[in-house]
Amino acid sequence: MEVINGILLHGVGASSAALCYTPQKQVRNWSWQTYWLAQAFVCWLALPVLIAMLTIPQLTTVLKEAPASAMINSFLLGMGYGIGGTAFGIAIRYVGFSLTYAISVGISCVLGTLIPPLVKGTLAETLSGYGANFVIIGIVLGAIGIALCGVAGRKKEKDLEKAHNTQTGFSLSKGLPICLLAGVLSAFYGFAIEQGQPIADIAANYGAGNLQSNVIYIFSNTGAFVTTALYCLYLHLKQKTFSEYRIAGKGILSKNYLMAAITGVLWYGQFFFYGLGHVRMGSYKFSSWAIHMIMLVLISSLVGILLKEWKPTQQKTKTYLAIALLVLLTAVLVITYGNYLGGNEANG
Repeated sequence: MEVINGILLHGVGASSAALCYTPQKQVRNWSWQTYWLAQAFVCWLALPVLIAMLTIPQLTTVLKEAPASAMINSFLLGMGYGIGGTAFGIAIRYVGFSLTYAISVGISCVLGTLIPPLVKGTLAETLSGYGANFVIIGIVLGAIGIALCGVAGRKKEKDLEKAHNTQTGFSLSKGLPICLLAGVLSAFYGFAIEQGQPIADIAANYGAGNLQSNVIYIFSNTGAFVTTALYCLYLHLKQKTFSEYRIAGKGILSKNYLMAAITGVLWYGQFFFYGLGHVRMGSYKFSSWAIHMIMLVLISSLVGILLKEWKPTQQKTKTYLAIALLVLLTAVLVITYGNYLGGNEANG
């Protein structure tokens, strides 16, 4: 039952991530870097520290006892994740949201899942466990489903371009290398959580329980904030946009800050619920990142359907999407079953 609860909590986190970009549509008279840095401050700096203070008993003592190597490694890997997130945003300009999602998230899904146990030297042992074959099959199906979503998304973009007689400036030669970079570096986040686990173990000893992962985010998320802030500050200096934090037009400034805050809360929500789900995944915790990525793409696509983004597309495009969603749903069920078998073996 704990595994099922873990999957459901991962679903809540993925839903939060799928919705986090929607407030951006309401932002006016702000450049990308102004909005991005404002929401990053909430998501990657303020909330991780605040939530850890509220949920980790004797936080100061935990941090004193935590190994320095775990804190440093989690912070540095978080910095890599921050670069990956920025690269993701840049890639969208060249190849569109759907294809960027398919390539970057697909790579992140596989690498972020398999690299942590590989580096620890436990991959072979983990994969030989009862039910592990279902977990691996599910991860492969997830990668295939994400790729199919990318194909469907690209067809949707072409349908909309044709319907509205517009051009998007699509450039695979420019966007593909950035997508690959985004995928590889975004996978660092799952690794950052893994490397920060010794800190969470100490927090658990002081009564943090299932909220123990919140202490890791102090390091992984602030690492991401540092690299994100550096890039945004560079853009501010280059484009002279610092004044946007003070001036955006009558009635607009406060709304922009509110939208950025909502984005940050939603984005942080995925980490919060990811942690709650991760500790419940039993023998195959390494599959948490794959579950999160697969459900993120699945729920993002469903949100697009609810918002009627796919309504103007051709039937062939909708068929591709339906197949992709079926594959993603199957992947989640297969990984869940593998974790269930692994949990039963551990308990038996």
